[in-house]
Amino acid sequence: MDFGGKRHDVVDIGGEVDYEGYQWFQDAPPRPQQESQTTSTPYVPLPGVIELNDNVEYALQAAPNVLYGQYKQYGQLGVLSWGSEFSELIDNLKDLGIQGNMFVTTRQRALECCKDVLKLLTVDLDIEMQIIVLYLCSQVARLRRFLDSEGHWEDYPQPKFPIEPRIYPPPFGTHGEHEHEDLRR
Repeated sequence: MDFGGKRHDVVDIGGEVDYEGYQWFQDAPPRPQQESQTTSTPYVPLPGVIELNDNVEYALQAAPNVLYGQYKQYGQLGVLSWGSEFSELIDNLKDLGIQGNMFVTTRQRALECCKDVLKLLTVDLDIEMQIIVLYLCSQVARLRRFLDSEGHWEDYPQPKFPIEPRIYPPPFGTHGEHEHEDLRR
């Protein structure tokens, strides 16, 4: 049994075939006749789709104001609770887009909402709990990835984690143990 893959029934006698004078592609296959008048019906969305897009656009337009109101009323925890509502809005928006019912204006409004939310996070809201900032940024990134997968954005806020450990005092019990030994003598 030969496992080499070489065919033994074909014999190559060598030499090159002379193709001079041969006219290639002379007998082209006939092209199919295209209809001169292609009538396509314009897309007319159902009234429920129009209403759903209007409601989503309204919610996206109000989202930054609701976020600011939640921050003013409840502080950082209000921002966290708004983040879960924003996540639900993103899920509904993704369902609308996957079904093919999202309008271009709804998409544009969603991208503007992302920009406005990030502007609030970087400029207007003083959020010390960085996990909330990271959560909201991840929600905005999730929506942006769905709406424009090839986009690249640089407007996310920088986290404010303590990076240099020497500027903060050590936790109790980790330093100064030798100082207490000196006092005991």
